[in-house]
Amino acid sequence: MKQTIAGISILVDEYDRAIDFYVNVLGFELLEDMVLTAEKRWVRVAPPGSQGTHVLLARAANEVQRSQIGFQSGGRVFLFLHTDDFDRDYECYKSRGVEFVREVAVEPYGKVCVFKDLYGNLWDLIGLH
Repeated sequence: MKQTIAGISILVDEYDRAIDFYVNVLGFELLEDMVLTAEKRWVRVAPPGSQGTHVLLARAANEVQRSQIGFQSGGRVFLFLHTDDFDRDYECYKSRGVEFVREVAVEPYGKVCVFKDLYGNLWDLIGLH
């Protein structure tokens, strides 16, 4: 049997604001933006060149979901973004105002730092050796 994780959802407050951040700040590609109902869209983004997992931008539909925006992993690093050029992406994100909460460290596997997305979710930016 072969299985793969196709996507992961991130709770957002509003679709267009989330698309703007992920596409124009992080440089992700907008894969799909389909209206499902008057209140719901199917919005998928992924890093350029991604060969698998995408991010589904899921607008919070009720108060319980809204309370979890930016805190889906309980304050731990939630997502891990690998890059083929750590320094390029780190400098690009800094120039676009991305907030880094842990500066660059060199680990046995490569360079890593932690940044916040628009909602406060923590991401590792990782440049593997």
